[in-house]
Amino acid sequence: MSRRATKLFKAALSALHYSGADGLIAPFTAGNGVIFMLHQVSPEAPEAFSPNRILKVTPDFLERVIVQVRDAGFDIISMDDVPERIKAAPGGRPFAVFTLDDGYRDNAEHAYPVFKRHNAPFTIYVASDFADGRGDLWWLSLEEALRHLPEVTLTINGANRHFKLGTPDEKDQAFHVIYWWLRSVPERLARAITDQLARDANIDPTAFCRDLVMTWDELRTLAQDPLVSFGAHTCSHLMLSKLSEDEVRQEIGESVRRIESELGRPVRHFSYPYGCETSADAREFEICREFGFATAVTTRKGLLYTKDAVDMVALPRLSLNGDFQEAHYVKVLLSGAPFAIWNAAQRFSSPRVSSQSPTMPAAR
Repeated sequence: MSRRATKLFKAALSALHYSGADGLIAPFTAGNGVIFMLHQVSPEAPEAFSPNRILKVTPDFLERVIVQVRDAGFDIISMDDVPERIKAAPGGRPFAVFTLDDGYRDNAEHAYPVFKRHNAPFTIYVASDFADGRGDLWWLSLEEALRHLPEVTLTINGANRHFKLGTPDEKDQAFHVIYWWLRSVPERLARAITDQLARDANIDPTAFCRDLVMTWDELRTLAQDPLVSFGAHTCSHLMLSKLSEDEVRQEIGESVRRIESELGRPVRHFSYPYGCETSADAREFEICREFGFATAVTTRKGLLYTKDAVDMVALPRLSLNGDFQEAHYVKVLLSGAPFAIWNAAQRFSSPRVSSQSPTMPAAR
């Protein structure tokens, strides 16, 4: 989501809040529950150029959300309890689930103390290559390369594109174009390109995983607390839709085997890397059914309703996004009003209009 789109969406959420429209719509649109999606939790303020700030919230904001959802009457539950709770008839107490993708070290350093203080369960989805210290966090590598390079020229969709990188705005624009282009090309090509950009900037692209992601020993320490559960997030965080069926099975199956072996727990839950409509759909959902996961979560935006019990391997989530760290944004999103309005608009829009919800960008 560009900075302009972010401002427009903030304005729309604020309008729903201050007009009271979200409260009027909520009785018709609020769901049984919500699965929150997080990545990093850190008190550090973002730099002027920080496109991945959307993946990072502060511990204070996380704590405010926990208090907010409980004050609003939500039960905070484990992913293990979702299959039964989602089947409950509307009108009962809603539930909230907190999930964190990738296994960043700050989940233990900054998020865990908050969850522990509030006796709130949470789930970490582990990419096994990351825990092995050999994962490729290419979105962070791209950001760091653009932070240091004065300019970049790439052949994008058959045309040479030159990007000046003298100001934060220029860097933001370049990141937006390059990131979404890389999301469209074969995964190994995308990673080769970001690897070369990092090396052009004299950056070690392998350092991000070692410096930022928990090791198996650190995960085992967290696993001692029953508040913490774990799910699989593939081995190498590749976009599954770009892989062959055999490769998808390998990515999922090997990650489950590694996590169960290292942590000594059965893996009952799964999170699709990237998780949007173009990265995980019917084929991937069917493979997850065959693996027997109790749940699998996407990054498709929305709340949970009784109808979602029919397809427990395609559950939507609500991003706790670094650009939206205000209580009234969370309140409006929990009402379900933005999703209802967007879906209604889609039914009357041109087929050329993107089907992706405007409510937070897709996860990395």
